[in-house]
Amino acid sequence: MYGLVNKAVETMVRGSFGDETWHRIRSAAGREDEPFLSMRTYPDVVTWNLVAAASQELQMEPDAVLEAFGRYWIRYSAQEGYGQMLSLFGADLRTFLMNLDEMHARIGLSFPDLHPPSFSVSEQGPGTVHLHYKSHREGLGAFVVGLVLGLADRFSEQVDISLLESKGQGSADDLFLVRWSAST
Repeated sequence: MYGLVNKAVETMVRGSFGDETWHRIRSAAGREDEPFLSMRTYPDVVTWNLVAAASQELQMEPDAVLEAFGRYWIRYSAQEGYGQMLSLFGADLRTFLMNLDEMHARIGLSFPDLHPPSFSVSEQGPGTVHLHYKSHREGLGAFVVGLVLGLADRFSEQVDISLLESKGQGSADDLFLVRWSAST
């Protein structure tokens, strides 16, 4: 994964739990005290080790850490200079979800080693879709839940998301049921 992801984990932990907590997590993850470089690629195990160490330190299940990080990622990426680009792919949750693959294709122009997931959306009724998530990485379903929650925050929409099928439990990919309504 790109260092931008690991920097976001660091920023989330420091902002919510303080520098000392981050230093303990980083140490437990076996990382030297050097900054993550946004455009450098790191082995996935670096990120997984950070998640595991955060889970232990914060006494949270790994999926809870991933969900919190997914939600945080939307705000973080917008603050790190990608907010205008995010705006290009939808002004509401439904439109944005429909354009996720296009967005990842555009991001790939700046991040040549990016191996993004693929998303597809199938309408299930008004305000309801199935979100299909395909990735070569397993175990990121909770992160996707957090992303959708973060997007709902961005678009001031109320959302309910549930995992219907999981790659980790034998399905070909992850499948989510997403329901939303605009906030009043």
